[in-house]
Amino acid sequence: EVHPVESGGGLVQAGGSLRLSCAASGFAFDDYAIGWFRRAPGKELEGIVCANNATSTYYSGTHYSDSVKGRFTISSDNAKNIKYLEMNELKPEDTAVYYCAVQPQRDIRVTMASMCLFATAFDSWGQGTQVTVSS
Repeated sequence: EVHPVESGGGLVQAGGSLRLSCAASGFAFDDYAIGWFRRAPGKELEGIVCANNATSTYYSGTHYSDSVKGRFTISSDNAKNIKYLEMNELKPEDTAVYYCAVQPQRDIRVTMASMCLFATAFDSWGQGTQVTVSS
């Protein structure tokens, strides 16, 4: 069963940093695109980073939402089959439950920007991890 598992959330002061992890269970990130989404209190789910390392040049790449561009970075530990979301310069408005989601590369026919717009494009989701940024 494909099951991404998030960890690394917590409480941090504004301006601080935090690193979230998304560990793969039942699949390999080499074959899957990943999306990081978040849901802030009272707000809708927001796609913040979507990435695909497939060889296809059109459907591959990394998309960052404007809200996190320049502050958040996705990275990988291929040996451990883990994806990370490095979050810097955190703001109180970054407070949310953060989710990682994955989708097989073979099923993707849109850009990563489009994948981030439509959460339903991802079939497998983690349980979420809470990030709270205090002012």
